[in-house]
Parts: sequence; C-alpha cells; structure tokens
Amino acid sequence: MKNNQIKYLLLAFTATIILAACKQKVPAKPETMDMVKKSNAYYTCSMHPQIHEDHPGDCPICSMKLIKVESTSNMDNMNIPSLRLTAIQVQLADIQTDTVREQNIGDQKTLTGTVTTDENKAEDISARIPGRIQRLFVKTIGEKIGVGQAIYSIYSEELLEAEREYLLASQQQKQLNNPDVDYAQLIDAAAHKLQLWGLSQSQIKTLASSGKVSAIVPILSKVNGTVSDIMVREGDYVTEGMPIMKTQGLNRLWVEAQLYANETGNYKENNIVKVSFPDLDDALIKGKVEFINPELSATSKVDLIRISIPNPQGLIRPGMQAYIAIGGGNSSSLAVPTSAVLTNGKGSIVYVKNTDGSFSPRMIKTGTGNQNYLPILSGLNSGDVVVINGAYLLNSEAIFKNGSGNTMAGMKM
Repeated sequence: MKNNQIKYLLLAFTATIILAACKQKVPAKPETMDMVKKSNAYYTCSMHPQIHEDHPGDCPICSMKLIKVESTSNMDNMNIPSLRLTAIQVQLADIQTDTVREQNIGDQKTLTGTVTTDENKAEDISARIPGRIQRLFVKTIGEKIGVGQAIYSIYSEELLEAEREYLLASQQQKQLNNPDVDYAQLIDAAAHKLQLWGLSQSQIKTLASSGKVSAIVPILSKVNGTVSDIMVREGDYVTEGMPIMKTQGLNRLWVEAQLYANETGNYKENNIVKVSFPDLDDALIKGKVEFINPELSATSKVDLIRISIPNPQGLIRPGMQAYIAIGGGNSSSLAVPTSAVLTNGKGSIVYVKNTDGSFSPRMIKTGTGNQNYLPILSGLNSGDVVVINGAYLLNSEAIFKNGSGNTMAGMKM
C-alpha cells in the first residue's frame, strides 16, 4: 500500500512539472521582428490583371501563360508599396517606360479621316489600236505591275499590217538601194508607228532580227503601279482609246477629312500635321496639307481638307481610318504621356521606375494639356522614368496586395 502511494506521488509531481513547462512562453525579440520584411509572389495575366493565382499556369479567361509578380513593402519609404518584376516579366506584361521631359502641350484638334488614293498618281492603260484581247496577263485587282511587264496580248489586223510595212522598208533598203529613196526615213516612220501602237524598242528589234510578223502581240506596261480596276476580259474587242485597266501609285496617298466652316481659316495649305493610324498600332507620320476645298458642301456645310502622306513601305492602304492632329501652339512644359496617368477619386498617380528596377506609385498634380501629353504641376522631376504602358496592371497588383486605401498612403506631392 505504501508502494502504491509513493507511485501516485511521483506521477503527480511529474505532471506538475510538465504543466509548468507548458505555461512558459518564449519571449519574441523585438529586434528580430523589425528585420522581417514582407515578400510575396503572385501569378497574374497581363491581359486580365484581376486574375491572381499562387502557382504558375494559364489564364482561365484567355489561356495566356501567367506571369510571376513579386511585391515587397518598402519600409524605408514611408510604407509606399513597390513592385519588382524580372526582365522576362516586364516583357510579358508589355511594361513600357518613358523619361519625364519638356513636351509641347499646346491645344490640338483631332480630325477623323479616311485614307484614299492620290488621284495625281493614277494612270489609265488604254488600247492603242483596235483588236481582240487574246489574253490578260494581269487579272487581279491589287496586283502590282512594273514598266516592261506584259499585261495583255492583242490580235490586230492594223498592227499586223504595220509590222509588214516595217519589214518591207528594211528589205527594200538592203535589196534595192535606190539613191533616190530615203529608206532610213521610211524605216524610222514605220518603227515610230509601231511604238505609237504599243510595241517597245526591244520588240521592234526582235521583229527586225527575226523578219517574221506576229498576229498576236504582247503589250508591255509603260507605268509602275497597283492595278485598281480592270475593264476588259479575254476575248473582248477593243477600239482605239478604250480603257483596259487603271493603276494607282500607292507610294503616296491622301487622307481626307472634314472641317466646319468656321474652322477653315485656322489652316493653310503646306501646313505640316501629324497623322496616326489605329490599324497600325497608332503609327505616327508627318503629312502636308495639300488641299482645302474653297467651296462648302451644299448639304452638310462642311469643308474638305486633304493631307498628302508618304507610304514608301506600302503599309498604309486606302480605306484605313486615320487621325489628324492639327493646330496647337508651342507651349512647352514638363509633361508625361496621358497613358501614364491613373486617376481616381483621391487624385492622379503615375508609376515610377526606381533605380533598383522596382516600380512605385507617385501622386502627381497635372494641368490641362492635349490628347498626347499632360503638364506636371508637382510630383515629378525631369529625368524621372514613368510607366506609360502597363500602369493598370501594376496598380491592380498594388491594390490587391495593399488595398485601395493603402496604395496612395504615405505619398506626398
């Protein structure tokens, strides 16, 4: 009995020691906690920034590959959140930056126009002689043709007779050699007639060397251009002067737009303007005001303005939409592209690229600019690098991590 009591006492003593040990707490070291920095990674879609995953994969909306975004809290910069992306992530998210500098912020008017062909560059290819179209070598509108290229062949009795006259004059010069007859003049006259009827110098030389006439003769192009219309088909009979096809020179085009009557006095011919094309990723080129119609439209009371633009690479095509930036003064100011500025109920911000490669929001104040640039009243300095494409993606990540209220917290002008 005594032994059992001793065992119970030992068990109770052991339990008391264990309970006392469990109640002890290990104190956290304040200096260790101060050194902890938050660091998290997200996987999001560059096209749909609302998608947030904790693992790599594909976007559930567009199936694009998700990109990894690492965000850290900058504890040394008044708790302003920053985002850090790798070079590959920047490329996948299409993050583009630009340097803050002086820009022209003068008022501009933007006109919507349409690209048309330059009628001054149009060429009509007409039949030089009556006959039957035996074959068309160019059958498709939009096909490019060059000087010396065969475009159709024709059967013509008149052309056949002119070939015989040329060969006869050449044979008489060789065989008769009559001093009273100017055979050279006869040969030149016959050759000139063949040229007027569409034969080239090389074709005439081939005729002279072969000594044989041909009932079907290919007609070569005398112009460079793009075929815009074909008026005949194989087997059609044509008369002299009848149109065969029409070409356009697309290396220079027109952009036509309309102005109200009270605006025409602000613009003059030969003024240089900027033209952009939404179908070509807003590619911007310079054009020249070539024509302002002195007469208003009888129905709409608007005026036509025509801009001449170069098209050396052939990327601009008739029918495309174009935006024409006209007017504006030479007012310069420290400015950023309008695409860089994000505005909400609390103000305007831009995302600045830091020297360590991370991105941070910066609150700014802007003035009144134009469609391209906004003047900076405060918040940025010349030389700062701001995000001009992809700022919405960065802002979405910042809001998701820090909340909409914390995104702009701690920022000063």
